[in-house]
This record gives sequence, C-alpha cells and structure tokens, in this order.
Amino acid sequence: MPSSSEDVQRHSVHTLVFRSLKRTHDMFLCEQGCLPPLDMEVERLRRKAKARDQYGAVMEVVSQTQRRAAQQQHNNNNTPMDIDLTTTTTTTTAGGDITNGTLAIQQPPVPTPTPPPQSLALVPAGGGGGGGGIGGASAGQQSLVPRRAPTLPRPKWHSPWKLARVISGHLGWVRCVAVEPSNEWFATGSNDRVIKIWDLASGQLKLSLTGHVSAVRGLSVSPRHPYLFSCGEDKQVKCWDLEYNKVIRHYHGHLSACYGLALHPSLDVLVTCGRDATARVWDLRTKANIHTLSGHTNTVASVVCQAPEPQVITGSHDFTIRLWDLAAGKSTCTLTHHKKSVRALALHPDLYMFASGAPDNIKQWKCPDGKFVQNLAGHNAIVNCLAMNREGVLVSGADNGTLYFWDWRTGYNFQKLQAPVQPGSMDSEAGVFAMTFDQSGSRLITCDADKTIKIYKEDDMATEESHPINWRPEIMKRRKY
Repeated sequence: MPSSSEDVQRHSVHTLVFRSLKRTHDMFLCEQGCLPPLDMEVERLRRKAKARDQYGAVMEVVSQTQRRAAQQQHNNNNTPMDIDLTTTTTTTTAGGDITNGTLAIQQPPVPTPTPPPQSLALVPAGGGGGGGGIGGASAGQQSLVPRRAPTLPRPKWHSPWKLARVISGHLGWVRCVAVEPSNEWFATGSNDRVIKIWDLASGQLKLSLTGHVSAVRGLSVSPRHPYLFSCGEDKQVKCWDLEYNKVIRHYHGHLSACYGLALHPSLDVLVTCGRDATARVWDLRTKANIHTLSGHTNTVASVVCQAPEPQVITGSHDFTIRLWDLAAGKSTCTLTHHKKSVRALALHPDLYMFASGAPDNIKQWKCPDGKFVQNLAGHNAIVNCLAMNREGVLVSGADNGTLYFWDWRTGYNFQKLQAPVQPGSMDSEAGVFAMTFDQSGSRLITCDADKTIKIYKEDDMATEESHPINWRPEIMKRRKY
C-alpha cells in the first residue's frame, strides 16, 4: 500500500506561489474598493502636527494681531469718553450755550492719529507729530527720495584673440594639455596613446612618451618635482620622471577609465577622477590611495585642486558639482544648479571663485560655500573645457569647434571664434577637447578633434575704436538657476 507522502502531488514553487496569490486575490477581491473608516481623532492630530510643523512660526501672528487691534480699539474708546466728561463739566459750569459745548466735545478727536500703517510711514518722514494736513504730506513726499535704478558694471575692454600657430603631429584626437611651470614647453596627450612634449616658443616636437595602452585623458606637470603625471582610459595613472623620461610610479585603484587629474598646489597629493563615479586621492611618494571620494552617481568628468577650502572640486555627468573636505574625505556641499552634464571646471587665478561649464550654460561660483554668482549664457553647445587667465578672460571651448571669450566680471561675451579644421578634415572634426593658458596668460593652447594643437594670441593691432564693446545691459540681469 502506498504511503501518504506518495499520494501528495508534487508541484513546483512557481505553481504554489501562483496558487497562493490567486487565493489571496479571491479573498480580498470584494473588498478592494472599501477603505477602512477614518479615525477623526487621528486625522485631527495629524493635521495639527502638520500645521505646527509647516506654519509654527506664524500660527500665532493672526491671533496676536487681532488681540492688539482689540486692545488699541478699547484704548481709543476709553480716551474720548474721559474727555467728554471733563469737557461737558467745563461747559456746564461755564454756562456756555450748547454750540460751544459741542465744539468742545468735538475738539479732542482732531489730533487723534491716523491708522497705524499711515502713522508709521509718515512719522519718520514728517520729522514729528501734530503737523497734519498739507504741510505734513508735502514734507513726507520730499523726504521719500526714489532709489536709483540698479546698474550693471561696464565690462572691461579686452583685446580680441586670433590664431597664431597650428601644430600637427598626433595621430588621434588630442584630449589633454599641460604647461610646464617655467613656461618653456607644454605636453599633450592623445587618442593615439602617446604623450608629446612641444617647445612653446617654436612649436617644435621635443619628446614622445609611450606607455599607455589607451587614450591619454589627463596631464599635469608638478611645480615642485621633475615629474609629469598622466592618466588614461586604460585605468592607469602614471608618474613620469622627466630627468630619465621613464615611468617611476603607477597608481592602481580606478575601476574604469580615468578622465582627469589635478595636483594639489601645496601638498604631495594627486587627485584623479573617472568613469567609476569616484575621485581618488593619492600620496605621490607612497602611491597609497588616501581617500576615495564617492558620492557622484555618474562619470566624474573634471577635477580641480586649490590650497584653500574647498581643496578639491569635482564636476560630474550626474549634473552636480561637489566640494570636498580633503582632510575628512567627505563632501561638504553639492551644487545642483546645472541641468546637464558638468564637463569642465576652471579656478580663477586670483579671486576666490571658480567656473563650471555644461551644455545648458556656464556658471560662476564663490568659494568656500559654492554660492552662485551669475550665469554666462549663450554658448549653446556641449562645453568640453574652460580656461581662465589673470586678465579676467574666461574661454569656453565646445564640441562644435566654437570658442567663446567672456569678461569674467560682467559675463559679457566679447568674442566668438570658430576653430578652422586642418585641411583634409571634415567640418565635424572641429571639436575642442581641452585648453589652457600658458603661465603668462598671453597664449591660449587648444586641443582639437582634427588631431592638431592650436595656439591663439591677442591681436596687437586691435584698439577700442577698431573693436568697440557692443554692450547692451538689461534693466535687471535675471538670475537663472
């Protein structure tokens, strides 16, 4: 005889779960539209708690105002009654006629003050009480001097820029550039995996460094050591000794492509960022990963470092900018004003400010709290890079090859340039990927998609008469966040 366990039909877990769901559905099918009765006491407490939380600061204002008005009305009602009694007594003892008594009764209300809002507004203007009438009104009108309309500062005249030299030598898109502190040479990195070092004065190639196995995306030259730092899409961060032209250190830790790096100006610290949505802080000598600055939810495209707080600033494709406390390794502030990916950051060389570039617009910020200053609107393209010099010129470069020159103080766009492509290239290869000023601020070096490096300089022949400022200020500059 078969056992009881063999009589039970075996079913898969999926079938059993489906049957359980079906039984539960059948059980509650007839009551799914019937909500439980509302407890009025709980609802009253909920509304009271919400009102106190939302309007606690002003809940008592109305009742206090009503009590104050009732008290003032009560005082006003009491004062004329006392005057009436004394005045009536005076007229009856004096034996005057009814007309004189009526004048005496109506006399006290004449100096009674006007309603509180008017009296509060007119007392400072008239300079004293009791003037009343036309004289007091005219004195009030004379003292109310209209404010001057807010005016924008006039932009400073900057000399226009022109193309001075085109350098070709890379076999792929040129993605990054760094100028040496003594202003004698500069280095560029490209999609051809080669770092090339060029003479700044002549534009001649001095050296080629090979070692990366993918595109080189970031370069930085140390001002205190004979080192060049590079990072690339191969997840590698390398330290090159320029006395031997060899790699002496590797910094391992990024989980995906590395898109940018920055050296701390006063500490032996290197900060890199990449597609793994983190920025990593490295000790130059020990190669230790001091901090992993995590918090962004998408690719971190740009990073800058400065000596004062915040010492590290990052911009990401998650539309945010984060200011970091380097000692704690934590984010102190997140700026969410941009509506598109933040691909570029630039520090002001002298002022305690920085700029961020995105396809929606370019924004200026104040350190250390990241206070929004103004928008630089008009560069309607994907802004890949920003550069800033000491003369107050901010330059933005975009994917379509356009260069916009801005006056930092007023946000006035004084020049627009279209980078010419190399002969034989398509117009679509006119993108600008990276740019920087040299140490003097008189040369602008750009890295382009047509595999060339372009150097721009100021036009020495231009004057304020030949290139006037076409400045049309608005009545009020509207702030867009």
